[in-house]
Amino acid sequence: MKKKFKLGFSFLLVTLSVAIFTLLSGVLESGKLSVSALEPSLLRGSGSRGLVAQQSAPQQLRAQDAWKLVYEKVPDLPIENNYISKETGKVDPNNTLVGRLIRYHVFVKGRPPNYRFDWKLSLADYLGATPDYLVEGVYPGKDVLRENPMERDRAAIQSLNRKQRDALVQALVDVFTENSGPSRTPAAGETPKGRSTSPEIPQPQPGDAKLLTP
Repeated sequence: MKKKFKLGFSFLLVTLSVAIFTLLSGVLESGKLSVSALEPSLLRGSGSRGLVAQQSAPQQLRAQDAWKLVYEKVPDLPIENNYISKETGKVDPNNTLVGRLIRYHVFVKGRPPNYRFDWKLSLADYLGATPDYLVEGVYPGKDVLRENPMERDRAAIQSLNRKQRDALVQALVDVFTENSGPSRTPAAGETPKGRSTSPEIPQPQPGDAKLLTP
């Protein structure tokens, strides 16, 4: 009787062990399949991030080299790149008039770079035709060049005739919009996308006629 009981108990243990092993194997296999099923979505996610990075890189490069593209389009513009760098003690050939104009327009004034009207406002600042006169303390190049280039930049812009100023404005707009569709001048009363609606359009000021002189 005891012998039969031991045999039955042993058989029960073996059966139970096999059942547990089978169950664990199924769970492990199911977990592995679940991870495998997630891998394509993870790969797709990382691929999307890589694609976004690849798409943003050309835009950053284009903004960084915008002044070069402007000079390619309008080669007769003053370069004004003979200033000495504070860091190296040598002339910095990459610190140009157009490069400083772009930094003034985008970073100092916070104006969008894809509208002719806004570029004309910035040129009007250099011409003294708007209330927003240039300020030496925040002018681009002041912190990295031994000599503040503001006055000479102002003189260089003022030396341009109307045709040259129009060509400069058009080149700047083209450079910043060539990969984002055709540009256009906002219609009267229209606020360009991304611009604040709070600032009012500047009223005519003494000296505005300078913008129209040849």
